[in-house]
Amino acid sequence: MVAQRGGCVYIMINKINSVLYTGVTSDLVSRIWEHKNKVYPESFTAKYNCEKLVYYFFYHHIEEAIAAEKVIKGSSRKSKIDLIESINKPWADLYDSLID
Repeated sequence: MVAQRGGCVYIMINKINSVLYTGVTSDLVSRIWEHKNKVYPESFTAKYNCEKLVYYFFYHHIEEAIAAEKVIKGSSRKSKIDLIESINKPWADLYDSLID
């Protein structure tokens, strides 16, 4: 049997909340650190300065997180905003709460 690995779907925004980026990862803390530090300077998040983590949700299996990411990416901007505000009304950067 193959070991299952969990995953996380997340949403990043730029400083003025105009650009949203949805991603999926199996290591949220490291991945957000990469976004914040522009480890991949040609990436979407680096080009549009998406450095603020405003939403995340963990899944037991990475396949579930990938499926959720596809649904979120295919949804309207309003749906994404509603999703963010369901857990983070002030749109605070949630990264520090992950590493505390």
